[in-house]
Amino acid sequence: MTNSATWKVGRLAEASGLTVRTLHHWDTIGLLSPSQRTTGGHREYTEDDLARLYQVLALRSLGLALDTIAVCLDAGVDPTRLVRDHLASVEASIVALGVLRERLVRLGEELSTDQAPTATALLDALRAIGGTGPEGEHTLRRHLDAAEMQVLQTRAAALGPAMHYLLEVEWPELYRRAERLRAAGTPATDQKVRQLVARMDELGALFTGHDAGISAGVRAAWHDEPAAMSGDPDAPADDWRELAEYLDRARHRPT
Repeated sequence: MTNSATWKVGRLAEASGLTVRTLHHWDTIGLLSPSQRTTGGHREYTEDDLARLYQVLALRSLGLALDTIAVCLDAGVDPTRLVRDHLASVEASIVALGVLRERLVRLGEELSTDQAPTATALLDALRAIGGTGPEGEHTLRRHLDAAEMQVLQTRAAALGPAMHYLLEVEWPELYRRAERLRAAGTPATDQKVRQLVARMDELGALFTGHDAGISAGVRAAWHDEPAAMSGDPDAPADDWRELAEYLDRARHRPT
């Protein structure tokens, strides 16, 4: 490839509106690494690297975290599909917000008349905030108390549209990658598995607020009734449990 088809880091930073420091950081974390280096060790970005940079910037403009972008691109997720899925999730959020608005209006009307809100109005409002489906919600309630359920619902609502990406794009992809490693016989102590578990736990903390009791309750709900929690009636319980145990082993670090 000729020099005209490669970009030095300074030139690329100027053209993309990024800083050299940002490009160096992205190289360090493996998000965007140059395909070539000069004999003196200087970075040279190729046209393929530019295409990946475009994808990174496009996905970042949608509000995705760098970790999420790396997972999506490294897994070969089609950016066009991501944009389509994001649009669908935004539209779904608009519909859900409309439902929430109606229920909150009804709840507010009851409160403004100094009447105690009915249980139906309260439950409708909480359910509209977000979370699992009815079966998954019932399962969670067997493992979490009312206060813990409220924490989950409140934190999920605070994430807004990002909640859909985390639950529908990144989290499932992390589980798929973990299952492929398990099925291939990769030890749970392997660094690749532990990195996946670390990211799963980061995502979990967004919903649980680092509450160990809530985290344990959610994991127990998935372990006991994976079909209800996943919304897939055909979810093989044994496979889910084997994967859960595999991930728990990855979390354990020898003392």
